[in-house]
Amino acid sequence: MTEPSKVIHVRNVGHEISENDLLQLFQGFGVITKLVMLRAKNQALIQMQDVPSAVSALQYYATTQPSIRGRNVYVQFSSHQELTTVDQTQGRGDEPNRILLVTIHHVLYPITVDVLFQVFSPHGSVEKIVTFQKSAGFQALIQYQSQQSAITARTALQGRNIYDGCCQLDIQFSNLDELQVNYNNDRSRDYTNPNLPTEQKGRPPQLGYGDAGNMYGVQGSGARAVGYPQMPNAAAIAAAFGGGLPPGITGTNERCTLLVSNLNPDRIDEDKLFNLFSLYGNIMRIKLLRNKPDHALIQMGDGFQAELAVHFLKGAMLFDKRLEVNFSKHPNITQGADTHDYSNSNLNRFNRNAAKNYRYCCSPTKMIHLSTLPQDITEEEIVTLLEEHGTIVNSKVFEMNGKKQGLVQFETEDQATEALVCKHATSLSGSIDDDLHYLVMVALLAILLLMMTLFPLNHFSFSSLLLYYLFL
Repeated sequence: MTEPSKVIHVRNVGHEISENDLLQLFQGFGVITKLVMLRAKNQALIQMQDVPSAVSALQYYATTQPSIRGRNVYVQFSSHQELTTVDQTQGRGDEPNRILLVTIHHVLYPITVDVLFQVFSPHGSVEKIVTFQKSAGFQALIQYQSQQSAITARTALQGRNIYDGCCQLDIQFSNLDELQVNYNNDRSRDYTNPNLPTEQKGRPPQLGYGDAGNMYGVQGSGARAVGYPQMPNAAAIAAAFGGGLPPGITGTNERCTLLVSNLNPDRIDEDKLFNLFSLYGNIMRIKLLRNKPDHALIQMGDGFQAELAVHFLKGAMLFDKRLEVNFSKHPNITQGADTHDYSNSNLNRFNRNAAKNYRYCCSPTKMIHLSTLPQDITEEEIVTLLEEHGTIVNSKVFEMNGKKQGLVQFETEDQATEALVCKHATSLSGSIDDDLHYLVMVALLAILLLMMTLFPLNHFSFSSLLLYYLFL
């Protein structure tokens, strides 16, 4: 056994797992000071602020299998007591050179050669740019014509963001004397030799950060994004998936309406379907089919969201039934008496923080996350609320950014799914929910109007009485 360390070693970190996914897994146990992705080894190193925080995390995950995007990851103490993330092979710190080593942190939009050129060219003549992915993150080497231009650029841009609030620049002088550029494309460019080929002949381009600009159509002048017509949230998608798409997702689907079958007609309703499918996109309308009680139509916000729902929910268990989720032949759901409209629901998650919500898309797991909890809630109260849906193996209540949150692990994935669809957006601690409060207010107003009819009041007294009841 490795002795306790504030550095945690994480294995089986697939390419679909992002830095933010790992942060979500551990930030409930304390402050994370450093994170290094070892992509080539499918591993990661996370440094907590102190040893007790790391011990607390590993004690919890000793009895609870950590899972990210449906993939089990494995954690242990690292043999390192401290992390150093500087790439010593290419960066030499403060010794001036005409080649800069640029590390970009908090990448929420794809960074291409063209984006970097627009950022760095105002400070001097840029000759060459090469981008690549390393354990320290997304990096680039930028060669200027003169050393003075590189010094000027480093002074002006160090610590700045390419886009508002993200893509922060960490700039060192490189120890290389000359950049070797073989191809002119989105990943590398030699501005002194425009005749270089775009790729090696016979070898298709590999998708990476360099391709993300073409995939999502990101404009270098700002954080706008114009992707495929069926992907209006291209910037958020790029931010969530780091320039690529989850395995099995094409990003080319245009059909927004889904046909869901093999439902349990005795236990399902539109709101429960909303709670499940809204994990993957905004819900416009839902219709349960009268002639087929175990079928429903669900119209998502766009084709990409529909594709995510099909990919992650096909075959999922809900109320002892294995769901069949497919694209419908109907382009949309027409309004009618049997149609529930959710287009204006404030419970649609992807109108705000879309990048964050795309990042959480995965197949159902045994663990559910609870947020917006009362500050005085206890683990026992959460267990009491959810235990009717299955056997609870483990639970944890923690505070993040001043807000109470919780994790609850069930014995099976279908138990966790049932708890989610039944309890999402419900109130706790006996508080009156918005719909009930609205009905009470309507009833009070009706009574007041009746009183005014039967017992005429002057304008002042009626207004006072009305205000009294409205603010009661």
